[in-house]
Amino acid sequence: MKILVTGSAGFIGFHLVKKLLETGHKVTGIDNINSYYDPELKFARLAETGIGRNAETLGWPLESSLYPGYSFIRMNLEDKERLEDLFRNEKFDWVCNLAAQAGVRYSIENPSAYISSNIVGFLNILEACRKNNIKHLVYASSSSVYGNSSKMPFSVNDRVDKPVSLYAATKKSNELMAYTYSHLYKLPATGLRFFTVYGPWGRPDMAPILFSNSIMAGTPIKVFNNGNLERDFTYIDDIVEGILKVFDHPPVFNSAVPDDVPHSVFNIGNGKPVRLMDFIEILEKELGKVAVKEFLPMQPGDVYKTWADVTELHEQFGYKPDTTLEKGIFEFASWYKKYYH
Repeated sequence: MKILVTGSAGFIGFHLVKKLLETGHKVTGIDNINSYYDPELKFARLAETGIGRNAETLGWPLESSLYPGYSFIRMNLEDKERLEDLFRNEKFDWVCNLAAQAGVRYSIENPSAYISSNIVGFLNILEACRKNNIKHLVYASSSSVYGNSSKMPFSVNDRVDKPVSLYAATKKSNELMAYTYSHLYKLPATGLRFFTVYGPWGRPDMAPILFSNSIMAGTPIKVFNNGNLERDFTYIDDIVEGILKVFDHPPVFNSAVPDDVPHSVFNIGNGKPVRLMDFIEILEKELGKVAVKEFLPMQPGDVYKTWADVTELHEQFGYKPDTTLEKGIFEFASWYKKYYH
């Protein structure tokens, strides 16, 4: 298959690209390599897939020195004309849209970035898929769409119309937009609500690296809501496995079913919420150092608990995450000590 992965210099995108290439697919990756967090980490991820530092040149396609089937282009999703040219020229079979402006708290500080990337950029992806008969669009949604729902675990059948951050609102908007395109144009599309992904090469604005940096430096880690938070931490390999399972099974339009729409949404998580303090304790053990903790109140836009009901993904595709928290943090800490120290 010929696959486009957007956000390919990002955390999940990088791991997905590597797995796709290792399983024999031909992949084109695009990413704008923005400065939301340190671009050096993004360039380091690209280097792991054989893409050189000249990737920073906007709009210049590069071939991988490690994987013959991989090429990378620095590009903004908001650049509609260039995006449509890419689709026309490359004739992709599948598209995985992981590019987005991430971060819950940052969406309060810089809301316009989220509308530009997550709404306008996603519309351009939908339009390009529609015009080029893409066989399957898989796109990133988020567990943040559940807001502060007290119903646990979160099910894809729950109402998700009370987001508590603009980031969450844009992700719910993506689901609605994709559904509409599936309804109007019979575009097979699947949204994946990711739950707190962690692992090697993770984002530096997320808890594992933020905590690790502070622990190693001996500075306080910020523990919000006085530590009374729970997250459905999901190891990156389990996330990639789920994406691949979904990719192989696009929703099928059934004309015999009234109002049938080839669109699906799934939770993709570990299915086991973990206390934040337990996560910190295991991380301290792997780093060999006790954290100095600064307990703080709840932050605007945060949620108290996430817990994925992955029943649908398991029943339809056999998805069963099997990475324990201890093993996942061990792998993360091993990478962290090598990369950062």
